[in-house]
Amino acid sequence: MTILAVDCMGGDHGVSVTLPACEVFLNRHPDARLLLVGQADAAAQSPVLMSSGRCEWVHATEVVAMDDPVEVALRRKKDSSMRIAIQQVKDGKAQAAVSAGNTGALMAIARYVLKTLDGIDRPAIASEMPNRKGGGTTMLDLGANVDCTAEHLLQFAVMGSALVAAVSGKEQPTVGLLNIGEEVIKGSDVIKQTGELLRTAGAAGDLNFFGNVEGNDIFKGTVDIVVCDGFVGNVTLKAAEGLAGMMGSFLKEEFSRGPLRKLAALCAYPVLKAFMARMDHRRYNGAALLGLRGLVFKSHGSADVYAFGKAMDRAYDAARNGLLERVQTRIAHAASVSGVASTGGLTNAS
Repeated sequence: MTILAVDCMGGDHGVSVTLPACEVFLNRHPDARLLLVGQADAAAQSPVLMSSGRCEWVHATEVVAMDDPVEVALRRKKDSSMRIAIQQVKDGKAQAAVSAGNTGALMAIARYVLKTLDGIDRPAIASEMPNRKGGGTTMLDLGANVDCTAEHLLQFAVMGSALVAAVSGKEQPTVGLLNIGEEVIKGSDVIKQTGELLRTAGAAGDLNFFGNVEGNDIFKGTVDIVVCDGFVGNVTLKAAEGLAGMMGSFLKEEFSRGPLRKLAALCAYPVLKAFMARMDHRRYNGAALLGLRGLVFKSHGSADVYAFGKAMDRAYDAARNGLLERVQTRIAHAASVSGVASTGGLTNAS
């Protein structure tokens, strides 16, 4: 069985979302088991789960709030549901952990408890963004690393390739480097250096490098994976979420206006509804924290039952298809490309 540890207390809604999502998840995956981590009184809120025979409640006395500073979450709340869920992965009791809690706290705790893999300087956050082909473009980093070297971006590309291969079955997904133009002479010095490393890695068979891509290529689906630093990635993610929200607000406003505007909105509704469904970030919920000695997936803090279930699905697929082993294998093979390898892989700055 595939076993997930779920931080039931995390996020904006806590058990009112996580427990119903766990019920739906178990119905979809008969070969899965769950370790539900939370405060003792929360267990009574889902008798169906507890009587299923496929769940175990793991007690935690503390909860990491969405506005808790990283220092508080890491140093003071050592018995939090978030930390204990990750500890289940460290102890080998679960293959992946899922939380909708504070992103900064989750990354800090996961890195502290699990440590980084050999050959990884910095973990990265990777998730899908919708594209016009009807699928998703995986993008990383989405906010864990603001300042990155060319070697870091190479590692992101290799880890992203392992992620897409694990969850999609495409063994050689295409990788694009986000830039201000397709030409190799464009971009900052770091981007130019990264391009050289990625071309070398591509020639060595470590990844399938497409070349430079621009922002619109993310939504065109030009490549399977887009690599960038965390500052650019997070801005892009928030802008895409804002666009989807704006479309929803626009449609509601049109229906609230005069008869002619309502008629026009009704005529356009099927097209707009299809567009909103494709752009619905809930379908792509579940960001992977890559580069750790264990699998951790981050759900959006405001996720509803549907969205949190999608994050659990991604964690399940990654665990079931050996994502951790794939990352280790690809990083070890690509170690010599960066030029910082000596013995045993890239320099590990964890």
